[in-house]
Amino acid sequence: MPDPAHATGTILTIDLDAVVANYRLLSTTAAGAECAGVVKADGYGLGVVPVVRALAAAGCKIFFVAHLGEALAIRAAAPRATIAVLNGAAPGAEAEFAEHGLLPVLNSLEAVAAWTAQGSTAGKDGTRLPAILHIDTGMSRLGLSDTELDRVADDPTLLDGIDIKWLMSHLAVAEEPDHPLNAEQRARFEAARARLPAAPASLANSSGIFLGADYHYDLVRPGAALYGINPRPGAANAMKHVARLEAPILQVRSIDSPRTVGYGATHRVTGVSKIATIPVGYADGYLRSLSSRGHAFLGEHKVPLVGRVSMDLITLDVTDVPDAMAHPGAMVELISERYPVDAIGADAGTIGYEILTSLGARYARRYVGGG
Repeated sequence: MPDPAHATGTILTIDLDAVVANYRLLSTTAAGAECAGVVKADGYGLGVVPVVRALAAAGCKIFFVAHLGEALAIRAAAPRATIAVLNGAAPGAEAEFAEHGLLPVLNSLEAVAAWTAQGSTAGKDGTRLPAILHIDTGMSRLGLSDTELDRVADDPTLLDGIDIKWLMSHLAVAEEPDHPLNAEQRARFEAARARLPAAPASLANSSGIFLGADYHYDLVRPGAALYGINPRPGAANAMKHVARLEAPILQVRSIDSPRTVGYGATHRVTGVSKIATIPVGYADGYLRSLSSRGHAFLGEHKVPLVGRVSMDLITLDVTDVPDAMAHPGAMVELISERYPVDAIGADAGTIGYEILTSLGARYARRYVGGG
């Protein structure tokens, strides 16, 4: 298969030094708690193995993923790390978890029973396998429900077969520090902990780290902030920018009114205009909702996206850019410090998380830094 850089000319540069710097800032902010790295969804779209290697070299010892396959993909890159799987072990997968030393997050009493049974089959001495016990305090997705918590409180022997490494919950609105649900969830978490066997605790995600020490407990679990997404929307972003996407101009053409641009004829020029075509589209994760809303940079010039985003192409209005700069082969910045993923997400009507995790496979990926 040809190098995507030769096929499309698009380049996605990932700054691993910036990832490490973000990890260290988050660790310092949560001083007193251990700092894990959440690397699910292929390291939020940036390549999980290089990210894990960089974080492990920086001292990260605990990683969180969503699925078993993700955990197996990074085990060789972090052979001595604790790898926790947020979605837990699917029925029948418990033996594979045990074989590879993976830590399931137990989200229900059924999962507790299945993991206990796996420990019983591992040895005649009734081996207690390690796990994380998840308590739902307000997300209403995964985790022990109120009813299940009552059952465990009434019969603590239900957990006798589990070596609980952490009790955890997950904040729903941590990016809104004044939202009352943050304090409500923390209070529910405290109440649940008081009814369960004593164990270290984990509550804070990226944004939760900035809610203060009361939310840090023993382990914090940053994800998005590691990759440059602002954990405090509305405030200056303290995170370093991580991803840079560049693409070449394929063609520049001059058109005049009443000509239109792209599918649906949604953009009509109002005079002589120069339109540059770029080999990036929604098949590459450049969202269609950016049609006539996004922009890019060509040198120091901010150039608007005009017309619809198609599968493989976008079009930019480069009328105000000198011909010496706007020519086939000239590189355009689609993601950069000047147009970060949070801003792109806002223009697309979504969030920076979706922009990062949608990044496509046709980009040539280049990693810089990371030791």
